[in-house]
Amino acid sequence: MQIHFISIGGAVMHNMAIALHKKGYQVTGSDDEIYEPAASRLQKYGLMPKTFGWDTDNIHAGLDAIILGMHARKDNPEMLRAQELGLKIYSFPEYMYEQTKDKLRIVVGGSHGKTTTTAMILHVLHYFNLEFDYLVGSQLAGFETMVGLSNTSRIAVFEGDEYLTSALDLRPKFHVYQAQVGIITGIAWDHINVFPTFENYLYQFEKFIKDLPKEGCIIYCADDAEVKKLLDETEISAEKIPYHTPAFEIHEGHATLTNIEYDGSLHKIPLMVFGTHNFQNMMAAKHACIKAGITVAQFYEAIQSFKGTSNRLETIHEDARSMIIRDFAHAPSKLKATVNAVRELYPERKLIAIYELHTFSSLNKDFLPHYKDSLGKADVRAVLFSKHALEIKKMPMLDSEEVASGFGEDVSVFTDKNELRKFIERHYTGNENLLLMSSGTFDGMDLEF
Repeated sequence: MQIHFISIGGAVMHNMAIALHKKGYQVTGSDDEIYEPAASRLQKYGLMPKTFGWDTDNIHAGLDAIILGMHARKDNPEMLRAQELGLKIYSFPEYMYEQTKDKLRIVVGGSHGKTTTTAMILHVLHYFNLEFDYLVGSQLAGFETMVGLSNTSRIAVFEGDEYLTSALDLRPKFHVYQAQVGIITGIAWDHINVFPTFENYLYQFEKFIKDLPKEGCIIYCADDAEVKKLLDETEISAEKIPYHTPAFEIHEGHATLTNIEYDGSLHKIPLMVFGTHNFQNMMAAKHACIKAGITVAQFYEAIQSFKGTSNRLETIHEDARSMIIRDFAHAPSKLKATVNAVRELYPERKLIAIYELHTFSSLNKDFLPHYKDSLGKADVRAVLFSKHALEIKKMPMLDSEEVASGFGEDVSVFTDKNELRKFIERHYTGNENLLLMSSGTFDGMDLEF
């Protein structure tokens, strides 16, 4: 098979290119810019384009397929040439389905917790040396790539993003995978640049549920009011499997699940992760693993060694007196869950919570009220937004007072990363927990404290 990637440098795209190369396919690609770590990883496998930019000579009748990245625009010359030649053009979600259409497809959807839940499932399957295909939105320990494809596996696990598929395909990605085992971890309005109303956003999850085959199932968080309401009101033939927050205890910064029942008795399960939302994610992963052939006892054996994923409640420093934690949180529900999780872990220790507005939704003035009290459990609260980021996204400039009002009382707002760093250094003395939340880079601020 001869495959060409348009926008090969994307986070998922370059991982898929490597996965297909390792599968034995002949892979080429192009892009107008490629950053690290994609550049080095493509170079390692001989897949780095010789020059940057688009070249219609890359597109020829000998190609079996074109894979189009979300970064490519509708007027991309390589894509237009492929259309002229009548070549088959796939988005990466379409091609992932094409590669796995004869396998059991587990798709993890939801406004938050997708990456962690997917990673938990992969960890358990990997622990027992089961073969599987996968797509996950973060680099995981023990996995070289974020995409894995095999000729012989019978299981495929996808992180099911609700964002759009490509410039040619405006369906949410998680619709394209055609789940047989679906998961919804929670629903809280996000991506308002694509889904301008909550009703429109909610419909995407309704369709995800209704598209399940009658022999399939939907695993859902019954503790999330929006998810429960949607499942209660939606008639489907597929099996409905609700899950709840399990009983747990926190002692000296370590979490343990309690009263876990299997093999006819109750068990305590020590964990290496923390946070109520992560315990919920774990229950979703458990049900998915059971559908993949794992027993309950096996699941709890394997999950004890799960350490989390990069940038998801990731501890980047810890000693006897303090922790510094990095998290990808950006939507209001994610912020609240993350702040509450760190507070829950050390209820008596001072907590400093810092958040960067980075996504289209978070930088939208009308969306700011949704963040009300999301940092409420922290003792010190600050928010950063970059004026440059607003200019790049061609969005109206925000007013610092509007941002402060949106988040609630006692929230300091910064537009300069250096001033924010000085603020953190005044409050973080090494005896507190410092929580840094962003889907970006804090405008390039040094995160060593």
